[in-house]
Amino acid sequence: MGGPFAWGDYPHARTALENWGLSRERAHSEDRNLRSTKDDSGYVIEAFDGEVGHVADYVIDCDSWTIRYLVVDTSDWWPGKKVLISSQWIDSISWLEGKVVVSMTRQDIRNSPEYSETALLERDYEAALHKHYIRDGYWSKSHMHGK
Repeated sequence: MGGPFAWGDYPHARTALENWGLSRERAHSEDRNLRSTKDDSGYVIEAFDGEVGHVADYVIDCDSWTIRYLVVDTSDWWPGKKVLISSQWIDSISWLEGKVVVSMTRQDIRNSPEYSETALLERDYEAALHKHYIRDGYWSKSHMHGK
């Protein structure tokens, strides 16, 4: 799948899927192993002690095609703050209830470093975020070895 674009020689996923022999119907089937992030935006974030915000967006690592973080909008509970929660910190997702459950408190999330969608996501911010939650970063050796 070489080429200059994220989808090899094709600049858009739809074109790539069609050229790889996958019909549009199959690509958008009811297969629940493949979900669109659009389907999950707006899901409520449920902490230990209650709801704390909703999924507003995602931060995707373009090298590994991994959802690194959920952008959580907490403005329903206090004025206008967006924070990140690592996808690795999710305990469960209820597709039926539209809910993402995380093992942290509302206060932890409330005190998390604010995320700016207009700023480049830098390692210093990620380090501060992981330090706040007392969790190893995905880039750390101890995390890579499961320690």
